[in-house]
Amino acid sequence: MHLGRKKRAHIVIGALSEVISRPETELRFSSEYELIVAVILSAQCTDARVNLVTPDLFKVWPTFKALAEATPEEVARVIASISYPNNKAKHLVGMATQVMSEYKGKLPEDQASLMKLPGVGRKTAQVVSSVAFGDRDALPVDTHVFRVANRIGLVDQAETPLKVELGLKRVIPRDDWGRAHHLLILHGRYTCTARSPNCSDCVVKSACKYYEALQGLPKPIKGLDPRKGDYYCATRRQYFDQPISRFDRTGTVQFACPKCNSMNVYLSKTGLTLKIVRDYRID
Repeated sequence: MHLGRKKRAHIVIGALSEVISRPETELRFSSEYELIVAVILSAQCTDARVNLVTPDLFKVWPTFKALAEATPEEVARVIASISYPNNKAKHLVGMATQVMSEYKGKLPEDQASLMKLPGVGRKTAQVVSSVAFGDRDALPVDTHVFRVANRIGLVDQAETPLKVELGLKRVIPRDDWGRAHHLLILHGRYTCTARSPNCSDCVVKSACKYYEALQGLPKPIKGLDPRKGDYYCATRRQYFDQPISRFDRTGTVQFACPKCNSMNVYLSKTGLTLKIVRDYRID
């Protein structure tokens, strides 16, 4: 089924809205201070892990002022189970120090000012400005949003978070940007996972280019003889033992026949195609 990206986005956001009743962050926080700390900690770390660490962190350092007076070494010990604790501890103390010195202890609301704080990039700034201050211009792109938007086909092979953001903003109404961000994150976290996405239970598979591509993969070939070679080229109908690698038009590395360069290659033992559909997973 051919769908334009705006129509696809309308279907996807609508379907996800029906099954995700609370499209909001899963980070636990009760103030702007707690939110920005949690978001900085969540980089390359799960929200669940962050939520285990932040209660103790906020008990010791409950404000920007308190955190600014801490040392990175002290903070690192408390967040030791978080990914990259030493770097994040430096960022947290630096961020709090700058908020105290330049903004009198009050977190700035605009993205540009937020991005000047240590440890705050475009995604973190957009999350904070959107969640804490209701910034309607924000549509943060994390690894889940990047993967899901590309997989489903809401964007066209967008290779960077910024390109994904701009692509999504072209096809999703502005008033839906904040909600769409959370819907795509939660869909990516629990259904369209990085490894082994649960396509069978997916409510948007009818509008998903990735699922469509999976359904279009060549069917298994019966009766192949692995004694003649580990691999079979269906184009030249020949067996071979050592495939070569080629990039397809999506930039995905595929197995190919060493004699004819065809990517129409099967595993002789199972008869299954070795073609891969690009999944936009970030390892």
